[in-house]
Amino acid sequence: MQNGLEKSDVILIGGGIMSATLGVLLKELDPTKQIKMFEALEEPALESSNAWNNAGTGHSALCELNYTPQDKAGNVDITKAIRINEQFQISKQLWAYLVRTGKLKNPSQFIKAVPHLSFVQGDANVDFLHKRYEALKDNPLFKGIEYTEDHEKIKSWVPLMMEGRSSDEKIALTKIDAGTDVNFGQLTKDLFEVLEQSGAELNYNHKVTDIKQVEDGSWQVTVLHQGKKSVHNAKFVFIGAGGYSLPLLQKTGIKESKHVGGFPVSGLFLVCKDEKIANQHLAKVYGKAKVGAPPMSVPHLDTRYIDGKRALLFGPYAGFSPKFLKTGSYLDLIKSVKPNNIITMLASGAKEMKLTQYLISQVLQSNDKRIEELREFVPNAKAEDWEIVVAGQRVQVIKDTEKGRGTLQFGTEVIANEAGTIAALLGASPGASTAVHVMLDVMNKCFKSEMSKWTPQIQEMIPSYGKALSEHPELFEQINKDVAKTLEINE
Repeated sequence: MQNGLEKSDVILIGGGIMSATLGVLLKELDPTKQIKMFEALEEPALESSNAWNNAGTGHSALCELNYTPQDKAGNVDITKAIRINEQFQISKQLWAYLVRTGKLKNPSQFIKAVPHLSFVQGDANVDFLHKRYEALKDNPLFKGIEYTEDHEKIKSWVPLMMEGRSSDEKIALTKIDAGTDVNFGQLTKDLFEVLEQSGAELNYNHKVTDIKQVEDGSWQVTVLHQGKKSVHNAKFVFIGAGGYSLPLLQKTGIKESKHVGGFPVSGLFLVCKDEKIANQHLAKVYGKAKVGAPPMSVPHLDTRYIDGKRALLFGPYAGFSPKFLKTGSYLDLIKSVKPNNIITMLASGAKEMKLTQYLISQVLQSNDKRIEELREFVPNAKAEDWEIVVAGQRVQVIKDTEKGRGTLQFGTEVIANEAGTIAALLGASPGASTAVHVMLDVMNKCFKSEMSKWTPQIQEMIPSYGKALSEHPELFEQINKDVAKTLEINE
């Protein structure tokens, strides 16, 4: 301790997948770095990273139709799908490296092979899905994708979805066996164990209440624990506190925090824990979002492996709560409105009336209506077999862009100051799946002088680092084979 401050090189705020990933990367690359993590709750991964608070989809754009938009001329753009798939490959490579080096144990506890399927109904959507299939099928990252409109074949893929379905219904599906289900809660806990064993200090039940920059450019972080305040100093601070990242970013006072707002969206899932039913469906099946729905509200029927058991999730059903975290305050949204972002927030409110109307309709939705939507996927679903689970809170970024004031951003976003001494992660899906890519982005912004020195080691951990696997099919095939074997997700 010096001048009343407890000093370290890096402070991580938040006990989720992002902080865990960044901490592990930094410790691998420089074991001498002194790292402290502060989490307000009693253990890691209780908010967005928790297995029940997200879909667990290894988001690789194999089935998510919102990553392949269709323009008015009918052309399907696969650019975003390729980019997200590349990012998930990077995550898998780091996890495989940590398994190979003995740091991560039992990969089957956090990742399992589950086919990814896309499902559409009606002539126009069937036409779109076929065009999407044609656009993807020759790309190395989507090798093995299958397309069918044949009911018997579909029944062999997803029998539960075909029971009670009309034989003349116009439907189509694509299927890729290379998909996964990821328990990001378990993975987060495992990564923090790796981090602690490498010498980092993990502090739970420690709530960060203030962040201020001091004269030498470092950061002073005030922490509350059991009613007592302590002050910590670090050269670099990462704010990975889920929805609460925005209020903490605002406390820093950096110019990059101005004219940025947040719009919280909550969610519900229907869950079937009856293993007789769950065992009839081995797939993650994504449909198309309803008109006016945010991308994170794409309906999907998922096989999940949580707490050693197999279950089915359907949803999400969007909702609204002014909280920025499940454990947050109903005043979070109001408190986040500042003089520098009020016009941005108001502009967004005016532009997003359709979204607001959609969320209101979802909040007012009855359970019977939810079951009705479930029956589009599972025609014979019985209400008594499914129960409601409240998913995690997501805070979508609102900021001024070239598209105008108050533009609602979907996705994840890193906000860092020019000096690269502080960074915050805001936003939502695909989030956890792309954690390694996003944290490498943070490092490129905030550890510029060290990254050139670290690059060879990063390439040892992540062989495709700096390369586009979609443009190097042989490299992708070799890496994918090795990763699948190491993570025990061989088809």
